[in-house]
Amino acid sequence: MASSTSEQRNPLVPVEYTKGVNGLDKVILRGLRGVSAEMYLYGAHVTSWKNEHKQELLFVSNKAIFKPPKPIRGGISICFPQFDTLGYVGAHGYARNRVWSVDPNPPPLPMTSPTNSYVDLLLKPSEEDLKIWPHSYEFRLRISLGPGGELLLTSRVRNIDSKPFSFTFAYHTYFSVSDVSEVRVEGLETLDYLDNTKNRERFTEQGDAITFEGEVDKVYLSTPSKIAILDHERKRTYVIRKDGLLDAGWVDCALFVQL
Repeated sequence: MASSTSEQRNPLVPVEYTKGVNGLDKVILRGLRGVSAEMYLYGAHVTSWKNEHKQELLFVSNKAIFKPPKPIRGGISICFPQFDTLGYVGAHGYARNRVWSVDPNPPPLPMTSPTNSYVDLLLKPSEEDLKIWPHSYEFRLRISLGPGGELLLTSRVRNIDSKPFSFTFAYHTYFSVSDVSEVRVEGLETLDYLDNTKNRERFTEQGDAITFEGEVDKVYLSTPSKIAILDHERKRTYVIRKDGLLDAGWVDCALFVQL
């Protein structure tokens, strides 16, 4: 992924507002020991997360098109108000195709670790959005870096309508790994899942851990709060912790956690 050649990066500034690919507005977060994250206002899309060794932890396709209305391919995509094709809004909803705004004075939100490297992004439906999905809301997404280099995403959807509504939601995350054949996922053993390669037929996971030997497209139901991705070749482990999201799914080595 290329960045704007005119952009000046100050490693001492915890939050920087700049321009990215094709002049799209971008936010850079910087944490302790050189940890960083980058996200675009277009789609509230996280496109980079680097550890203290400057190693990229997310995957963004070299074919990604940073040009609306196409969604950015890779990173962390926000699926809202619909995940997949489970409804009438369209695959993965429209939040990933909208320009979000920055809240300059965000309210305090519960966080597991205090940090000054964070940004709150907001999405409210336009008149055109209301024609697609007729519900008024405010979606607040806080993206922050924890003191240990953790990437934290906290979502709040506030109903500002006169009637209740339901929705589905997911963080559709693409992790950077060495080779999918060298990866295993732990924490989903014995769980039921829906196999999208077999018309969402329901099965129970039988293995000690998930490995990838062919096409995988599964939604695991009622998943635990902690899941681990082990990349043996890079000797790296991703630990995913969640609160309030019920299910988790895998498409090769992309992860989503779903409400």
